[in-house]
Amino acid sequence: MEFNLSDHQRMYVETVRRFVKTEILPRILELEGKHAFPGEIIRKAWETGILNLSIPGAIKGYEMDAVSAALIIEELAYGDSGIATSAMCNDLANSVIAQHGSGPQQEAFLRPFVDNPLLASFCLTEPGAGSDNSAMTTFMSCREDGTYLLNGAKCFITNASYAAQFTVFCKVGKPTGNFMACVIVPVPAPSPEELAFGFEQGRKIAMSTGGNIVVGKGEDKLGQRLSNAAAVTFEDVVIAPEQIIGDRRLGFRYVIDVLDYARPMVAAIGVGLARRALDVTLNYTRERKQFGQRICDLPVARDTLTTMWKKVELAKLALMKSACALDEKTEDHGLYASLAKNTAAEAALFCANEGLHLHGGYRFMKEYEIYEGTREVEDMIIGREIC
Repeated sequence: MEFNLSDHQRMYVETVRRFVKTEILPRILELEGKHAFPGEIIRKAWETGILNLSIPGAIKGYEMDAVSAALIIEELAYGDSGIATSAMCNDLANSVIAQHGSGPQQEAFLRPFVDNPLLASFCLTEPGAGSDNSAMTTFMSCREDGTYLLNGAKCFITNASYAAQFTVFCKVGKPTGNFMACVIVPVPAPSPEELAFGFEQGRKIAMSTGGNIVVGKGEDKLGQRLSNAAAVTFEDVVIAPEQIIGDRRLGFRYVIDVLDYARPMVAAIGVGLARRALDVTLNYTRERKQFGQRICDLPVARDTLTTMWKKVELAKLALMKSACALDEKTEDHGLYASLAKNTAAEAALFCANEGLHLHGGYRFMKEYEIYEGTREVEDMIIGREIC
């Protein structure tokens, strides 16, 4: 494992940084306030070549290693973690096709994402089955003509309102079946008008081959508001055999493969968020003075900033370790993928919370009312009184 980036990797990082600076940061507060889906930004990201990172070179024309993909997603998340989540979801949904799909399946289900700025959804989570995938009840049943009927409901599905393709994991035969399959369900892409005005009341898709897909109203989330998520219900959707990826009995293994790829990318989102929180907080505490000193020079504040910096650096190291292990296909790459995700999540939460805290009232209220002083000020008062 080396710490020096290649020329290509440095080019990717600089490209995404420019994109974030020109396309995301100037608009982020306005879009966040409106809870508006950033369709135009997603389209420009596709034009820039920073979407669909997992599509193999045979389809896309060039390969993207895991380290480069993680670097790109980290920089996108520095601009906004919601936009990075929507972008990364394409790879979450399409990596199983890249890993286990046949040549014709890759051409049929991945080529459209190279040719057009489309979004995909990864349909795994259900109301009664979160991390316990064996508890899912969505299933497909075989018909006499060799096709299948897909029925069931998924929840918290990223990009669902705007997806042109759903990657769906389901039981085989019946809801209590022992085997799981992965099926690909292409649907008509939303029109430019639909992308512009959104699907406030949900979306119903009548499938030309039979059945319906009903997408619920987008979730009103506390965070990542620029990433769409909604419930999806499949009603007697006809599935042809060529829509089944790999062996219809090996879906559990495919889920593990997908999540081993996805966890470092989710970690990259956490690292990008943590970096942004640290940078914003450092800039603020260097400029604002209290008690005749810059906030960053106050010992209690400096301790917090130092801890923030350490958590960011440790998360970056864990991320690079996991991405390298994924590229090298080491036996323990899944272990380091989970380590990176946990470390990055901890860094993101800590830096966001402590960064907000060090901003005091200037970030608690939109109109900048002071909210009774920061914890560090209270600690100074306590120390003064007890000593």
